[in-house]
Amino acid sequence: MLPDRISESFRDRDLAFRLTAMIHAASDKPLRIMEVCGTHTMAIFRHGIRSLLPETINLISGPGCPVCVTSAGDIDQIIDLASEPGVILATFGDLLRVPGSKGKNLAEARADGARVEIVYSPADALKIAQQTDATVVFPAIGFETTIPVIAATAMEAVQKNISNFKLLVTHKVVPPALDALLGDPDLAIDSLLCPGHVSAIIGARAYDPYARQFGVPCVIAGFEPLDILSALYKIICQVRDGRTEVENTYSRVVTDTGNVRAQNMISHVFEPCDARWRGLGIIPGSGLALRPQFRELDARTFFGLEEQDVPEPKGCRCGEILTGRVIPPQCPLFNTRCTPTHPVGPCMVSSEGTCAAYSKYGQT
Repeated sequence: MLPDRISESFRDRDLAFRLTAMIHAASDKPLRIMEVCGTHTMAIFRHGIRSLLPETINLISGPGCPVCVTSAGDIDQIIDLASEPGVILATFGDLLRVPGSKGKNLAEARADGARVEIVYSPADALKIAQQTDATVVFPAIGFETTIPVIAATAMEAVQKNISNFKLLVTHKVVPPALDALLGDPDLAIDSLLCPGHVSAIIGARAYDPYARQFGVPCVIAGFEPLDILSALYKIICQVRDGRTEVENTYSRVVTDTGNVRAQNMISHVFEPCDARWRGLGIIPGSGLALRPQFRELDARTFFGLEEQDVPEPKGCRCGEILTGRVIPPQCPLFNTRCTPTHPVGPCMVSSEGTCAAYSKYGQT
């Protein structure tokens, strides 16, 4: 395989040290910067970026892991559905080991006889439905990045009249969560390192209201070391200069208006609804529900499921970690009862989970 020259250019060691020196020179006050995206959290740990920053810069991990913010009640419904007679649960692999409130996960349900299939796309789940008489349920979890693909699959299912394919929709959209986070004075967030993948869909201008209303710099970043360091430098310069603007350091992927075609697909299939987030509670307009013309695909309607408000496992502080109130080592279960091989909460399971990052790469 040929080396990825673009990735290599964004990992240039000398440029990284030059940017780090610029950050140190420009940083003159304490700053709490929240990286909203779980992929950013992992990249920051993987590349040792925290160790390069001055002590004045405090990077806070936010609710950027879609599996992690899925409420405990929704996880319970997914696990319970897998055990229903005549049901095949087709899911992405990152859900397999997420524990429900009763301590059981999908892997254990499968071991007990539930029909759980690992798929790599919702289209794979639709193919399974075409090849069986069983009811195939796909848990539709994710932010704006993955929603267009699921919307396209829903459109195909209706067009082809595939009646045994259902979606358990727990989609979340990012902007309303930013309102909730920035509006909480206890969090004292000074600026946002905005997500690259989500921004590719919603566009840079989507963050304008937050820069204006809350007076915080919002800088969009990619996922390579120089992407992140450059964005942090932009944030520090805005604070130093008394500016609160939206800046885009990931212009090779993100535009001002985003992916309009993807936005139209989302709005064609889904409509806004209130949604329950782990750690944030119910946020108005932060979820998506199938529009009436696609309601035949709704697993909740088909199985008569009702929303459940389920508490966190005893001692688990996942909800507080997702909102930056505590860091994983402050959870009494971290790397003791809750480990990557025996997780108690979803933050230790997901590849984008903050606890998984701390456990894999260290606690600093």
